[in-house]
Amino acid sequence: MSLPVSALPDSGTGLSALVELPGPYSLGASLAPLAHGRRDPTTLVGADEAWLAFATADGDATLRLAVLPSSGAAVPRTGPAGPVLVRASAWGPGAEAALDRVPRLLGADDDWSGFDDAGFLATLPRLVTETRRRNPGLRLPACGRMLDTLVPVILEQKVTLMEAYSAWRYLVTKFGRPAPGPGPVHLRVAPDAAGWRRVPSWEWHRAGVDSSRSGAVMRACAAASGLERLAEAPVGADLEARLRTVPGIGPWTVAETVQRTHGAPDTVSVGDFHLAKFVGAALTGRRTDDAGMLALLEPWRGHRQRVVRMLMLSGFRKQAYGPKLAPEDHRRR
Repeated sequence: MSLPVSALPDSGTGLSALVELPGPYSLGASLAPLAHGRRDPTTLVGADEAWLAFATADGDATLRLAVLPSSGAAVPRTGPAGPVLVRASAWGPGAEAALDRVPRLLGADDDWSGFDDAGFLATLPRLVTETRRRNPGLRLPACGRMLDTLVPVILEQKVTLMEAYSAWRYLVTKFGRPAPGPGPVHLRVAPDAAGWRRVPSWEWHRAGVDSSRSGAVMRACAAASGLERLAEAPVGADLEARLRTVPGIGPWTVAETVQRTHGAPDTVSVGDFHLAKFVGAALTGRRTDDAGMLALLEPWRGHRQRVVRMLMLSGFRKQAYGPKLAPEDHRRR
C-alpha cells in the first residue's frame, strides 16, 4: 500500500511518499542484489537505508529509502510482525517518476505465500527452511531499469566480480553524472545510452573491459529504447527471448538482469562459473553442472530463484578445489 506523494517539509525541491508493506520486511537483504559491489557509485544499501541514483524518462533522480524505526521489526520475536513503513524521498527532475516505482522496487508485488505454505516448506531441505526462518523479511525487488541493470551485468560476464565491480565503478565515476539533490557525496547517475556510446575505446581498455563486453554494451545501447519497454513485460520465455536478440546477451545475462528488473522468482542463472557447483554441494554434498542444478531445483519450479537466494543466505560454503579464477589484465593486450 502506497500513501500519497507530498512535498518534503524540509526541502522545496524534494518529494516523499510513505510505502506500507506487510511485515516483516528487510530492506537491506531485499535490495542488496541491486548494488554491484559495496562501492557501487549508483547504489548504496545499508540494513535500513538505501540511496540510489538513476535516470528516468523525466530526468535524473536521487532516491533515499529508509525504514521508519517505529514500524514492524525485520524479524519478529513473538507473533506476527506489524506493517513496515518505508519513507521514500526523491530529488531531481525524475523525482516523481522514481517514487512511482518504489513499491515494486521494494518488492511489494513479490508474493512469498506459496513458498511459505506449510505443505511447500515440507518439501524443502532443512538448510533452506532454516534460512527462510531467519530471513522472513526478504523480498525480490523489481527495479524496472533495463539498461542500468544490463550494463553492469554485461561487465560481469566471464570475469571475477572484483574485476567487474572495479570496471563499473571506474566508468560510472568518470562518465556518469552527479546525483541531484542531497545524498552521499560520491553518488552518481550511470551514463544513459548516448553517454555509454561516448566512452572512448581506450577508457574501456583502461577499465579492464575487453572488446567483447564493451561491444555487447554498445549493442544494448543501440537497442535501449526497445529494451526499456520490456520493463513492463511479464516474466517468461518471450521476455527472455526478446532480450537475447541483442548479440552478446545470453541466458546468464538475461537471468541476472530479470532477477533484478522484474523480481523473477523462478529464474535461475545458468552458465554461472560457481552457482551450479554451489547449489549441488549445498543440496547433495556433491558439485554438479547446470543440468544437474536444474534437475535438483525442478521440484520447486515457480520458486527456484527463491530457493537459490535462501541457499546463498544460508552461510553454506562449498569445499574449494584447485586454484581460484584469476583476474585477467586486459589492459596489457
